[in-house]
Amino acid sequence: MSTPYAADDPARALLARLDELRVRVSALVERRAAGDPTADDPLRGLYLSEEAVRHLLGTWPPVTDDAPRATPDAGPGAVREAGEEVAPGDRLARLARRAGLTALDVAVLLVALAPDVDRTFEPLYGYLNDDVSRRRATVGLALDLCGVPAQSAAARTRLHVGAPLAALGLLEVDEPERPFLTRSLRVPDRLVGHLLGDDTPDAALLALLRPMPDPLPSDEASERFTHRLADLLASGPATVYLREQREGDGLAVYAAALHAAGLDGMCCAPGEEHVAGLLREARLSGRAVVVSALPERPGPLVRALAAAPDVTVLLAAPLPYDPYWCPEDPLVLEAPGRRDGGTAAWRAALGADVDGLDLAAAVAPYRLGGDRVRRAAGAARALAAFDGGPLTAAHVRRAARRQSASGLESHTRRIRPAVGWGDLVLPAGPLGQLRELALRARHRDRVLGDWRLGAGGGRGRGVLGLFAGDSGTGKTLSAEVVAADLGLDLYVVQLSSVVDKYVGETEKNLERIFTEADRTDAVLLFDEADAVFGKRSEVKGAHDRYANMESSYLLQRLESFDGIALLTTNLRANIDEAFTRRLDLVVDFPFPDAGQRLALWRHGLAHVPSAEGIDPAPLARDFELAGGSIRAALVTAAYLAAGRGGAVTADDLLEGARREYRKAGRLVPGEGGW
Repeated sequence: MSTPYAADDPARALLARLDELRVRVSALVERRAAGDPTADDPLRGLYLSEEAVRHLLGTWPPVTDDAPRATPDAGPGAVREAGEEVAPGDRLARLARRAGLTALDVAVLLVALAPDVDRTFEPLYGYLNDDVSRRRATVGLALDLCGVPAQSAAARTRLHVGAPLAALGLLEVDEPERPFLTRSLRVPDRLVGHLLGDDTPDAALLALLRPMPDPLPSDEASERFTHRLADLLASGPATVYLREQREGDGLAVYAAALHAAGLDGMCCAPGEEHVAGLLREARLSGRAVVVSALPERPGPLVRALAAAPDVTVLLAAPLPYDPYWCPEDPLVLEAPGRRDGGTAAWRAALGADVDGLDLAAAVAPYRLGGDRVRRAAGAARALAAFDGGPLTAAHVRRAARRQSASGLESHTRRIRPAVGWGDLVLPAGPLGQLRELALRARHRDRVLGDWRLGAGGGRGRGVLGLFAGDSGTGKTLSAEVVAADLGLDLYVVQLSSVVDKYVGETEKNLERIFTEADRTDAVLLFDEADAVFGKRSEVKGAHDRYANMESSYLLQRLESFDGIALLTTNLRANIDEAFTRRLDLVVDFPFPDAGQRLALWRHGLAHVPSAEGIDPAPLARDFELAGGSIRAALVTAAYLAAGRGGAVTADDLLEGARREYRKAGRLVPGEGGW
């Protein structure tokens, strides 16, 4: 006789299954009590009296001889008939079919979890174990209740560590030091909660899991790829490794494919110690495991996840797949690139807030993956709300810049640009080339990718420029202006932390910089680049040989670079011609003439309190200073004025200009009067 239950109530469904177990326990207790010589022992109450046992049994269904039996060689499925339809609330039957459990597996599982669901099983299990303190089922008791001989090798095998119940994390066999038949059986609390209708993951996994993002729109080629992947996932469990071009692309593809297949996923970045719990959670919930970030040494994690053939495991990383990670390779695919530069994804993530915004121009410099786009869009809306105004391109750029995780700062110095084109005083030629450089950075995906004008041969889509000119002519400032125009941070490579006296270490440091720059939306600046990009020379010794190897490495690395790199030098002739051939633009910065020097003086004085009628024209005419020196002279004049508590005067400017001449070891014009 089964307890009636609602079809959609998991707890009542599990209790109905326990009715069958009660029948088997009742039968076994009756058999044990009938021939027990200690039934009338006055000390029997110290553990469990027969009267107490019969009192417990009085509330249970009557004993019958038609209790179901589970045999060791039964096929997959629950105790119910294989063709019987599973009720919506019967989670154990669904789990059994999903995990391929036999009828004996399901019966043992019921025996083990019974005390966790109904406490009246505890004293009865203690009675049957002949030890009132052992209130959980043992291996021997479970086999007895399932009607299987304890000597059955096939049945005992189902309770070994490598058997499905233990291997899938559904059953724990405790006390390995005890004889096999007296070892206790325990069902994880998470499984009991799931069978009762609780879908809350283990506490150890809560910090790792995050919901799958909503799918974002993509171009036609990406859509075809997504639909093929969705068909694969819908056909059954699969393990897929997706190599990303940009971090977040793989997660976006998986989100779209799972949505198209009608499946759900658990997004996480687990450690190897979380694999068992993660796979168990996937089996209980029927969701795919989606790993969007791999550790530095991913082999053990990938191997452990891929060893679960009954769970769909989706891996995404920019690393190439290594066959040594797994004995059997997953399906390895390349994540499709976005031909529209991601504008459609940005538009969908930002929603109606993009009305009136030139979104394509605002996001063109950024190469964020799909998940990063969504997070950046949320941050941009939050910034706009904080400012109390509409969403602007500045909000989008600030949010996108923060999504570029950067490990560059160990070898570089970060500069957040605070200048613009109005801060440059240059002739039309160099200024036009700088604007073209920013233009190339914005439209490289369209020109080199969509229009198929890439050079091929494994070449990257990087933008490379060389700024050549005397010290102080505005090379570093121009790099900062280009970065500001693109909405990117500027990272200045610190040669002191890159160049190493040990052979090969310089190349390793440079490789770390280039690799990180490839995945970061930033402008990389090699100041005084001739120190590492110098000319190769005839090999006359070991030093020449290794110096040439360093240059050869740089030549090859620039070929495959995907980021934006700018080189500055005071001595263009020292740069190897092989490097200049690989550059997109070479911008020569001339020494400023008198008119440009006057513009530099006036620009510097624009925000400085100055004496009335001050005119820097004589300084611009008489002192041949570059822009950097003019700025230093203005700083000196400003400090002199600040010390007096007054405004900058012509004498202050003159003193600043003279000091710059003296620092350079030059004769000061008009010494003794102006």
